[in-house]
Formats: sequence, structure tokens, C-alpha cells
Amino acid sequence: MKLAFILFDYFPFGGLQRDGLRIARCCASRGHAVTILARTWEGAQPEGAGVSVELFGRRGFSNASRNRHFIAQLTAVLPTRAFDGVVGFNKVPGVDVYYGADPCYAAKVRRLRPAWYRWLPRVRYFEAMERGVFGRGQKTELLLLKDTEIPAYQEFYGTEIERFHVLPPGIARQALGADERARIRERVRQQNGWSAGDPVLLFVGSGFRIKGLDRVLEGLASLSGADPPRARLVVIGQGKPGPFARQAERLGVAGRVQFLGGRHDVLDFMIAADLLVHPAYSENTGTILLEALTVGLPVLTTDVCGFAFHIVKAQAGVVLASPFRQGQFNHELARMLRSEDMPAWGSRGLAYAGREDLYSCDLRAAEIIEQTIQRKQQAGAAGKL
Repeated sequence: MKLAFILFDYFPFGGLQRDGLRIARCCASRGHAVTILARTWEGAQPEGAGVSVELFGRRGFSNASRNRHFIAQLTAVLPTRAFDGVVGFNKVPGVDVYYGADPCYAAKVRRLRPAWYRWLPRVRYFEAMERGVFGRGQKTELLLLKDTEIPAYQEFYGTEIERFHVLPPGIARQALGADERARIRERVRQQNGWSAGDPVLLFVGSGFRIKGLDRVLEGLASLSGADPPRARLVVIGQGKPGPFARQAERLGVAGRVQFLGGRHDVLDFMIAADLLVHPAYSENTGTILLEALTVGLPVLTTDVCGFAFHIVKAQAGVVLASPFRQGQFNHELARMLRSEDMPAWGSRGLAYAGREDLYSCDLRAAEIIEQTIQRKQQAGAAGKL
């Protein structure tokens, strides 16, 4: 099959972007030719047979105008390319398969914004794009990473239940033994000047605001008295640190916060850290939570994260119930850093990652894409008889 994958913008530290590239490579390994159609691409493009990239350029002064321009280009180009199927990783009406790593936009706006906000032109535009994918009567097959989003789409768009396919997670399986993890931990801590007794909090995410970095900084500043006085925070992700660096200065903790930008060695920092902090405002999945399980890193997160239930099932940390309360987060942060349960949380996470399927998303997505396109081809052939 010749498949087109539509991805607005690729950067190497985005969860959706990494998912899309892994699924493309999985499809290529099964004998298909995949062309990724994107506006922009940061970092190295995929090498080897089966996956290629075609760039259109990024034009426009707002997200909505950039999307309109890109979709107009796609509308002109796709009919000329004889693709067997089109897979969207952003909400583009008319695709054969949509991979949904983001929550329902209409529900998110109503949950997080005041009533007047939904009347803005940009909101009406994004809801129209979402309706073009999820609306009743559309033909797009829908790949989701959690079933809890299905009622929201059905409420706003009346989406047929049979179009939904819930995928397992798709993180990389880790095979590091205890000795190797200990060596990595010692090396990273020495390289960064962290003593063995310094508690290290790790925050990972490319959207600092929506992932709750402001909440983490407030929590770090609240640690005092009997709490670990040397606790430090490491921030990894492709975001704009300026406002949060100023917040850290204002709170008096700037000397205990490191902004490291986007990195490819996140796993090493997860092994070297003592606690993953992820108090997100909104998070459709939260793949980093599962990655923490694979290296035995305890987690403090919020129940809005789609994958937070895995932390509960694994008994590998603490999940805060909504509505979020900063005082509760501060209390749990201090309690966890003092707790003798830290090793047990880590061990239970490792055990859970060893027995649960957290890894086969790419394969299952590729299978559904194949089945969808085959049905489309069969229907087309039948129509020509």
C-alpha cells in the first residue's frame, strides 16, 4: 500500500510526533510505503526504505490560518498522488484513519474556558475540524489511546461507537537490570553535581504550562522544616522557560531548578531522579507516566492524565483527585519525599511494566490501518462491477 501520513509539525520531543513516526516505521516494516506530509520538520528525517517526508512550509499568522493553508495544499496535492489511504495525526476532515493523541477539543474548551470563549472564531474553526472527523456519518476510523474520551465525542458529535478503536500504549520496552540502572544513576548524578542524598524531582513535558510546571514550582518552594532541604527540580522539554524561571526567582528556588531543554537521554535522567512530578491541567494520555514505571521511578500526578490509572493499578505512586488543590499537592510532595515507601513504589512499577501490555500500540495501529484501507479498496472494486 501507498500511505500518506498527515502531521502538521514534527519535532523530536513531542509525544504525538514520536507516535506517528513509530507507526510509520511499523507500517513500512510490513511492506507499505509511507509518505509523511508535514509543514515543518525539526531534527533528522527518517532514513531507510519505506518512510519518506514531504514538506509544504508553514504559512499564516495564527494556528487556524496555518491549518487552513496547509489543508488547502493537501486538498490540491492528495488527489494527484494515488495514495491508497490517508492517516491523520491531526484533525483533518476526510482522512481514512485518525490517530487521536489529544482530548476532545469541544469538551476541553468547556472544561477549562469561560462560556464566552467558545464564541471566538478560532474555537468555532477547531470545533468544525473536529466535527469533520468525529461527526456522525463520517467514514474516518478513530484510533484512541483511552476509552474515557469516547463519551465526550459522542456527546458533542454523535459519533458511532463502532468507529472507535482503543489501542494499547506504545512505549519502548526496557531491559535494564538493577546493576545497570545503578551505574546510570551514579553517572548522571555525578555529572550534575547531585549528592547521593539530594532528592531530585523530574518534570518532563514539551508544554510547560498545560503539564503543570507552575504547580511543581509552588510545591518545591513549599518544602521546608522537616522536608528535604536540598530537593531540586530538573525540567526537561521543548518549551519556553522564561515565565517559569521568573516564577522560580520570585519563589526563591531558582538555585534549585535546572532547565535542560529537550533531550534524547530522558531515560537516564528518569533513572537518576527520585520522583516524577506531573500535575497536569489537561493530559489525554501522559506517556511519561508509563515510561517511569519501566525504570522504577515513583510518580506524583493528577487524575486528568489518561494513563494515571496505570499508576493506581501498579501502586507506583500517588494520583491526586480533581479538582486540583495546590495545598494537597504540596502535602503529598513532602510526604512522598520523606516516605519509606519510595523503594516499594519503584519496585511495584517495575513489576507492573513487566506483566502489562504497555508496548504494542504501533503494531495494533498498523493492523487497523491495513484493515481499513483493504475494506475501502474492496468497496471500490465492488462499486466498479
